[in-house]
Amino acid sequence: MSRLGVMATVILVRHGRTTANVAGVLAGRTAGVRLDARGREQAQRAGERLAVVPLVGIVSSPLERCRQTAQLVLSHQTDPPGIVLDKGITECDYGEWQGKSLKELAAEALWSVVQSHPSAATFPGGESMAAMQARSVAAIRRHDAAFESQHGPGAVWMAVSHGDIIKSILADALGMHLDLFQRISVGPASVSIVRYGARRPDIVTTNSDSGDLSWLRAVVPAEDAPVGGGAGNAEEPPTSAS
Repeated sequence: MSRLGVMATVILVRHGRTTANVAGVLAGRTAGVRLDARGREQAQRAGERLAVVPLVGIVSSPLERCRQTAQLVLSHQTDPPGIVLDKGITECDYGEWQGKSLKELAAEALWSVVQSHPSAATFPGGESMAAMQARSVAAIRRHDAAFESQHGPGAVWMAVSHGDIIKSILADALGMHLDLFQRISVGPASVSIVRYGARRPDIVTTNSDSGDLSWLRAVVPAEDAPVGGGAGNAEEPPTSAS
């Protein structure tokens, strides 16, 4: 458990844009799906933003597009840590949906369930969205506790994963039912930041794709939420994508 007033910080980064994203195909766990030129630019930009933040560790989905993104971010770190691959934050197993066009899938009866009642959705030949959330949240919380134990409560680390995975992690941190997670947007190479406190998670920012992140080096919020909202930090973090 964190000491009162301090906690570790996890930066959730979605992989950059891929050729499958552009083609409108549900890539899933298909091997060989790589970042396109725009996706590499997005990942480089994320790396530039995070260059001022010493990362104590990076955990990545094993899929190539996430490993590429992680490497591009690491290239901007002065003392880059090693990358740990964890299947716990890999893409959802979409089963028979994998590799099909989103336009084709939108005609399936399951599509409306995924949109409005994802907690009841199980992909044919794949996993349920509830199982996806459970294993990804468990992995993030496990790594967060480990990094804090090893590097102290001010540790900042990064997890590189996929859109639905990060949305499900954010929904959990926000105390939202999984059925509401489609309300959350997570763009390619966007940054979302969570601190898991002793009393509750603190969602610092979501879906951020621009702006200075140097405030992460020093700003650690108190464990207790300020009554009335408080005065804010000296350097205010962005709260959403611009």
